[in-house]
Amino acid sequence: MGPFSVVFTFLLTASLAYYVYTPFPDGVEEPWKLMLLDATFRTAAKFAILKQHLGFGHYIRSIRRFREVLLESDAGEDFVPGVKVSDVTFSGVPVRVYEASGGQGGLRRGLLYFHGGGWALGRAKKGSYDKLTRIMSAELDAVVVSVDYRLYPEVQFPEPYLDCLAAAKHFLSAEVLSRYSVDPERVGVSGDSAGGNLAAAVAQEISQDSSMTVKFSAQALVYPALQALDFHTPSCIQNQNIPVLSRSSLVQFWIQYLGVDLSLKEPFLSNQHSGLQQPLLTPELRARFNWTLLLSAEHQKNQSPVVAGQGLEGILEKVPGLLDIRASPLLANPEVLSKCPKAYILTCEFDVLRDDGLMYTQRLQNVGVQVTNAHYKDGFHGCFSMLFWPLEFDVGRRAFRHYISWLQDNL
Repeated sequence: MGPFSVVFTFLLTASLAYYVYTPFPDGVEEPWKLMLLDATFRTAAKFAILKQHLGFGHYIRSIRRFREVLLESDAGEDFVPGVKVSDVTFSGVPVRVYEASGGQGGLRRGLLYFHGGGWALGRAKKGSYDKLTRIMSAELDAVVVSVDYRLYPEVQFPEPYLDCLAAAKHFLSAEVLSRYSVDPERVGVSGDSAGGNLAAAVAQEISQDSSMTVKFSAQALVYPALQALDFHTPSCIQNQNIPVLSRSSLVQFWIQYLGVDLSLKEPFLSNQHSGLQQPLLTPELRARFNWTLLLSAEHQKNQSPVVAGQGLEGILEKVPGLLDIRASPLLANPEVLSKCPKAYILTCEFDVLRDDGLMYTQRLQNVGVQVTNAHYKDGFHGCFSMLFWPLEFDVGRRAFRHYISWLQDNL
């Protein structure tokens, strides 16, 4: 190898290492594996955006195709033997139903699951979600219904929520529960990330609906996104560049979901949409997402709140979804929260959404709802579904195992 080749190889290696390397705080499990995963996703996103600029379709659709090739292979019927899988519709919403054949007879648990992906990515019937829900069905001896709600850019809020609510009401009907031999006293709702948002919102609505004779007896929320008014929570600042969900990406997903003009991303990042000049944000409403009141000193991290004095005048009137509890369940009033079922809320230390989950835990506990908060000090966003090659993390296996154990005891 000549001198030029040596220099070129060195520079190429150094450039790749610089591109891949992301400084992580102590405690993150297998940081290099996470760095490589992040670099892969960043590269895919950059190519997808470039394709969009060149007129080759929306960047989200390009990312979906990339994920299908890399992550969303079919599990296959032999992945978890003894689980019957069928694709049907519930009130017009596509769902995949997993029926365990544990052989115990009698009525079984029921679990409605909403996948994550920023209301834009993810599939109930593909990849890790299909594998996870197969395992859930087998280990819980349950009928698990995974919902393929509509996604951005095809739809925006409230359509994904309405899909999930329609599927929930269908599943909770006496006829459907009887058809699948589900015990009406043991039906739960669950989801991760954006799916955790949808699960919390649906649980709130069902709990208040006097026309529903069967209601959820438990909710299990995995690092849920619960509010879009404060992007300067301690966890947002601490973990703003931690994969798999950066603070910038979190804001991007929210403004896409709520139909906000994408040019307003920077003002949202600086909390100009929730400044002091917003008359709709009353002191009572602000208290519902005030982390200085709802987080322990340990999780406040000696940070100070960021509240803009001036900013986006009239934005809350133009984008009513910002204050809609169907989009931001953390903003629900105490009367709504008090009717909610007991909850399991999984949070991760290295996650921009950590404080959303911790604040919701505190607000539910304040009104007497039984809550189990499973906090993983070495966890990061997305780890719950990273149980399978090539994305395997021990913290994900531990988190999933504890989640299953709680449902076995509480559903």
